[in-house]
Amino acid sequence: MNEASSIKQNTLPDALPNFRNLGITLRILLVSNGLALLQALLQAGRWAEVPQIMMQIASLLTPILLSALLLLWVAQPWLDRLDYWRGVLAVNALAVMLTLSVYYFGGELYRPLGSDVAWFDTVRYALLGVLVCSVLLIYFRWRSQVLSRALDDARLQVLRARIRPHFLFNTINAVLGIVRAQPKQAETALEDMADLFRMAMSDAQDLVPLRQEIELSKQYIALEQLRMGERLRVDWKIQDVPGDVLIPPLLLQPLLENAVYHGIESLPQGGCIAIELGRNGNEMRLKVENPCMPRGNEPQNVPQGLSPPDGAGNSTGSFISGKLTRPHTGNKMALQNIRERLSLLFDAEARYQVESGKDFYRVEIALPYMKEKTT
Repeated sequence: MNEASSIKQNTLPDALPNFRNLGITLRILLVSNGLALLQALLQAGRWAEVPQIMMQIASLLTPILLSALLLLWVAQPWLDRLDYWRGVLAVNALAVMLTLSVYYFGGELYRPLGSDVAWFDTVRYALLGVLVCSVLLIYFRWRSQVLSRALDDARLQVLRARIRPHFLFNTINAVLGIVRAQPKQAETALEDMADLFRMAMSDAQDLVPLRQEIELSKQYIALEQLRMGERLRVDWKIQDVPGDVLIPPLLLQPLLENAVYHGIESLPQGGCIAIELGRNGNEMRLKVENPCMPRGNEPQNVPQGLSPPDGAGNSTGSFISGKLTRPHTGNKMALQNIRERLSLLFDAEARYQVESGKDFYRVEIALPYMKEKTT
């Protein structure tokens, strides 16, 4: 998943989980300890015995589990090069090796003096290691298949929600307003619109270079500025982020569209959208903030004439038929889609936070820092 690749509406091939993913690690810990608790319940004769048996199981399980997670983290690049079933065999072999090593070197903690069942315990612990490992891999394979279908549904929603119909109509009207007075600018606007829709209708991808997303967003802003003029301003703050960083496609443009549609359009004086892109260690941070109409101050109908046409013939501002538009209350399908895609792609390693103040709206996203592979 560290490289941009086109993925159509097909089920993803079987693959081992990413053992370097925080969400995967947490699930391994939870499922393993859940199985240990189940074993303690089965072995106990009464409730009072459950904690004691659980501690005995944990004394063997904990060092095995922590060692396995560490080795799998180190071996992840090698496991990525194996096909699925060879990877399954490798992970199971690692689990058995660690289980027997901990059992053997644990000495009297696991093999009391005078015990004559050492061989039986060796076979039993090896089988338990394979059983627990197999249960985990089956769970992750099932989860991958379920998420694959969910990701397909999310991609389909992207096709439906990428660019709202109102944007198309507004842009065409703005171009018609300047096509005679400023034909060169109208031609540039149509080229930008073509690029924007070409990207929107292209094959869905998991990740794309950041430079592509920034260019697409600037084309969108240029089209919106065509009809809104100086009322729409953008402050780009890019903090030493190389352009080959990978992010989910159409992550930034829907946020800007939301900022324009739900914020700037409703303000008579317009406003400035602040965009911050930066790296913080192994995280990529993205923040979009826009002003909006203060709550309780929604505009009523405004008499005609308050928004005279500019020199190009198009009205500068969000005035339709002489009336100032109210703040839009759409269903925010695009923002919900962003949250779903971040969760599906990065699990617990991505964060999506929204802060809505009295007169501002802010969206902050944090996701793993990934760079495009060079060939």
